[in-house]
Amino acid sequence: NNSFLAYMLLCLVSTIIIELIISLILGVRNRKDIVNIILVNAMTNPLVVSITNLANLFIGYNESYIVLYILEVLAIICEGFIYHKYLKFKKINAYVLSIILNVSSYLIGLLIL
Repeated sequence: NNSFLAYMLLCLVSTIIIELIISLILGVRNRKDIVNIILVNAMTNPLVVSITNLANLFIGYNESYIVLYILEVLAIICEGFIYHKYLKFKKINAYVLSIILNVSSYLIGLLIL
């Protein structure tokens, strides 16, 4: 469905923009780190959005928030692991960075969408 694909793209692009802005505010400047943040989100965001939407269909909108929060925690852990392993940016612990970026994009995304 085109509207679902448009929604997925909107979620991905807005997440990447928000997390890049927050990353820059926090001091991330290395080009490879910035690319890493983009690629990590290109991997995790579509999974979180699509699985949450499937949960909406099968278990209902209100109950799917439990699934969303579990997926967000898993995304934070996965992203933190990748950031820890590959980012040159070390001013903030990679897992804390992942929490800051994900919570920021989630909350700002709620305000925007």
